[in-house]
Amino acid sequence: MSIDGVIYANYRHGLERDSAFTPPARPSNFELERAYLNVRSKSEGGISTRVTVDVDGRRATGGQQTIRLKYAFVDWTPEGSPVTWRFGMQNTPIIGYLEDIWGYRMQGTVPIDRARYLTSSDIGLGAEGSWMANGLTAHAGVFNGEGYSNAPGDNRKDAALRVSMRLLPTNDTGPTGGLRVTGFASVGRATGGAVRDRYLALLTYKTKTLTLGAEYWITTDSTAADAETQGRITSLFATHRLEGSRVGLLARVDRWDPNADVAPAAFDAAASRQTRMVAGVSYQLAPNARVMLDADIVSAQGSAIPNAFQAANRSVYVHTEIKF
Repeated sequence: MSIDGVIYANYRHGLERDSAFTPPARPSNFELERAYLNVRSKSEGGISTRVTVDVDGRRATGGQQTIRLKYAFVDWTPEGSPVTWRFGMQNTPIIGYLEDIWGYRMQGTVPIDRARYLTSSDIGLGAEGSWMANGLTAHAGVFNGEGYSNAPGDNRKDAALRVSMRLLPTNDTGPTGGLRVTGFASVGRATGGAVRDRYLALLTYKTKTLTLGAEYWITTDSTAADAETQGRITSLFATHRLEGSRVGLLARVDRWDPNADVAPAAFDAAASRQTRMVAGVSYQLAPNARVMLDADIVSAQGSAIPNAFQAANRSVYVHTEIKF
C-alpha cells in the first residue's frame, strides 16, 4: 500500500475593485484551492485499488471546507492484456487526459470542467487500454452521469468514449506524447430526461519540453420541456520548458459560448460568449514543488457587465503545487 497526495494553494490579487466590499477594494487573499489524499494498493491477479479524498478549499455555506470522496475503485488487468477494467467511483475518460497534456492543473481546471459540462469522476464501469507502444489509446465507460459531488440520479446513464492516435512520434513516448489526434464523445440523459451530449475534436503536439494544442467542443443540453441549447468551447494552448532550466512558460486562450444561437446585447451569464486568457511563468523549486506567477483575465460579450463578474474574473495569481 502507498499513500501520496497533492496540495494546490495560491495568492490571488484582483485587478478590479469589488463593490461588495466596504469600501470597494480589490480582492487580495491567500487561498487553499484543493488538497487530495490518495491511498493505493496492488495485489496478485492484476488487481489494484485507489481511494482518493478531496478537500475543496472554497468555503461552503457556514464557512467550512467540503470534504468528499473523489475516487474509490478497483482495477483488474488480466495477465497479458492491454486493457484494464475499472469499477467504482473512477476517473472519467477525458478530464484527466486533458490535464496530463496541459500539465498545469495548478492553474485551474480545464475549460470543459470549468464550465461544468463534465466532471472528472463518476460512479460506473470503465475500460482503458493502450496498443502499439501508446500509438493508440482508448478509454470508455458507462456512468451515472451526475458526477462524484452529487447524489446518483434516476435510471438514466451516460456513455463516454475517448480514442487517441499518434500520427507522428516525438521524444515523448508516453500516452499523450507525439503529434496526436483525439476524439471524444459523451452521450446521455440527465435525471428527468434532459439531453446531455458532449463531443470533442483535439489536435496536440507534445515533446518533453514543448506542448501545443487545439481543442473544439460541441455541447447539447436541454430540460425535459425546453428546446435544446447548443454550446461551443474552443481553446488554443502552449507550454514550453526551457532546456536545462527549471523555468516553464504557459499560455492559453479559451472561448466559451454557452448558447451559440443567441448573441445578447447586454451581458447574460447563460448566453454571453466569454474569452479567458491565461499567461504565466513557472519555476520548479524541487521535484515535488512548483510555483507559478500567472494572469487570468476573462472578458465577456455584451454591455452592462456586472461588477461581481469583473471582480471575480480578472486576477493575478501566485499558484503553488506541492506533492507528497
